[in-house]
Amino acid sequence: MLSPPGVANLLPRLIWTRQMAVNRLLVESAAKSPAVRVDGAGESSKPSRDPNLNPLVAKVRQLMSSGPNDGWEKCWEEGVTPWDLGQTTPIISHLIQTGKLPEGRILVPGCGTGYDVVAMASSTRFVVGLDVSTTAINKAKELSSSLPNARYFTFLEEDFFTWTPPELFDVIFDYTFFCAIHPSMRSAWASKVSELLKPNGELITLMYLFDDQEVGPPYNTSVADYLEVLNRVGFKAISIVDNDLAVKQRKGAEKLGRWKKILIQSSL
Repeated sequence: MLSPPGVANLLPRLIWTRQMAVNRLLVESAAKSPAVRVDGAGESSKPSRDPNLNPLVAKVRQLMSSGPNDGWEKCWEEGVTPWDLGQTTPIISHLIQTGKLPEGRILVPGCGTGYDVVAMASSTRFVVGLDVSTTAINKAKELSSSLPNARYFTFLEEDFFTWTPPELFDVIFDYTFFCAIHPSMRSAWASKVSELLKPNGELITLMYLFDDQEVGPPYNTSVADYLEVLNRVGFKAISIVDNDLAVKQRKGAEKLGRWKKILIQSSL
């Protein structure tokens, strides 16, 4: 028996919506603890990442024990994605609406279901969403393939650290990627960002900052951590400001950083 027109296209969205609802139920159970309050995306108001208080984060860490790439895939397969807001990151919407998001080729590493990729894509911006998870990339494609601006973005299943694109980028947007990789990989992250950006390209970092974690992900992250690895490869911070548009329970824990890749001219 054939489904009514359009129903088949809705099924992936309905399934994903149900999984997000399950995630929220788990988060709500964690929020009942008097020691912590957690929002719908699995973020606490402190923010705290104590796995005894946040079952989603505890589950992420358990799944990640099999290794980074396999671990992220398992998280997406099981719908354990507390970092996924289920919407465009508010600051991205603001940058677009105020004309403060640069044009050109944009890369979003660790794109997940691709809300930010889709929001940024336009006739003046071609956006590439990158993720190591097959499930995440498939979900991103299912949710966005029929959108009017689909020709201005693409989703690729690739490892950011080993991927070589056919063209360099004007902008790289990093959010919940830097804090998700092991701190030992941060120098490699900075080198890869430098490698993938055009001369005078811009890096936009939405920095999620906390210092109370003994393990991860997410790992302890500070502005100094960004400065240390980015200055080393020739980036200069143009601005680092509080993110006043952070979702409610992340307010006070996020800063928006904008960095320029500075051309080093020879004195010879």
